[in-house]
Amino acid sequence: MTNKINFDELFNKFNGLKVLIVGDVMVDNYIIGKVDRVSPEAPVPVVDVTSFDSRLGGAGNVALNIKAMGGIPILCSVIGNDKEGEDLKNLLAKQGLTSRAILSSDKRKTTTKTRVLGNNHQLLRIDHEIKTEIDTLDSFLLDEHFNRELEVADVVIFEDYNKGVLHAKNIEKFINKCNSVNKPTIVDPKKSNFLTYKKTTLFKPNLKEIKEGLNIENNLDTIEEVIEAVTLLESKLGNTISMVTLSERGVLIKKGEDYKIIPAHVRNIADVSGAGDTVVSVAALCLALNTNIETLAELSNLAGGLVCEKTGVVPVEKAALLAEANKLN
Repeated sequence: MTNKINFDELFNKFNGLKVLIVGDVMVDNYIIGKVDRVSPEAPVPVVDVTSFDSRLGGAGNVALNIKAMGGIPILCSVIGNDKEGEDLKNLLAKQGLTSRAILSSDKRKTTTKTRVLGNNHQLLRIDHEIKTEIDTLDSFLLDEHFNRELEVADVVIFEDYNKGVLHAKNIEKFINKCNSVNKPTIVDPKKSNFLTYKKTTLFKPNLKEIKEGLNIENNLDTIEEVIEAVTLLESKLGNTISMVTLSERGVLIKKGEDYKIIPAHVRNIADVSGAGDTVVSVAALCLALNTNIETLAELSNLAGGLVCEKTGVVPVEKAALLAEANKLN
């Protein structure tokens, strides 16, 4: 890095930062077992179940990463008034996370993804969800939760998985409210609402999302092409900072005319699941402290790489990230 950073001091400042995470929260269920035969009823494997596991998914995984880094996550979402919703609240309680800004609606299902694993391979995924936009009443009640929690938040993350909690009207309303009270915002977008997130502080697509969101047909193989795409994106969104994750090429971060390419670190990649959640979590904490863009990108890139060394979706380990960060100086 060009300037030496006191990472111990920076990481200590993460402690107690309040992070409002608005978007789609879900439950990831796992049915785990062994397969040694095919069913006589149909040509499908028979899974002899050995264990079950339930974890927080979607925006819930972002919350776990914020907590792991010492921050205080506040999830703001709409779930179903159903058994799966109770399961989600129990998972939050076990992690010491609040559900005070989560609305339980009779008109929704709690998004639940159930994966059946046999011999360490995923055989089937069953999705239980409603993906239509939340209605006017639920939007109004979500607004009340959001406005209340925004008063104490240091930074706001929009975690959009296209499950209907975030839609064009409330996205615009939430961002305008944040800007009016000078609260920084960071967006982890998906295709449906991609160009709706105008005037945010930091917009964080990956390469696939930026191509789909802007209907770009070429592969963006060169950095020049990526910068051209980001410049086009900024002309449409008016965001302050853009950070594009480039897989094995690392991360591009751009603010105004200033940009940096942060190369990927050599890793023993075990599983890339959840890496994007980790990247946006660390970036949000840095954004709350007005950290310079190079440090923000370096730390986010390191954090995403670290969780890829673990199997399954796991939050980043703060001590391990600090040790890696200190090697940068």
